[in-house]
Amino acid sequence: MEKLISCCGLDCVTCDARIATLADDDVLRAQTAEKWKVQFSPDIVPEMINCTGCREAGVKFAHCSQCEIRNCVHSKGYETCADCAELESCSIVGNVHQFVPEALGNLKSLIA
Repeated sequence: MEKLISCCGLDCVTCDARIATLADDDVLRAQTAEKWKVQFSPDIVPEMINCTGCREAGVKFAHCSQCEIRNCVHSKGYETCADCAELESCSIVGNVHQFVPEALGNLKSLIA
């Protein structure tokens, strides 16, 4: 199965925002916005659900420009957190890995 690993290790192929963007699916955008309002921020609206993936060319979710993980990766000249010696001890990306442990596994698979 195809994977598109983000800076933090999430698989963008399975991300509803990316799926909605590529399919131009406004129903999925609305559903994703409702779900993300509860999970992340009540300020999320369907119009914000546009993203091709944080490492891909194209449109990005509004949070990407503010993403501490993505900004750290770029500031160090890395592709992903897998390139960093602090991968398993980093408090920044550790928050993602605490809730989505498969993201750490995705990054480790890039090292092997």
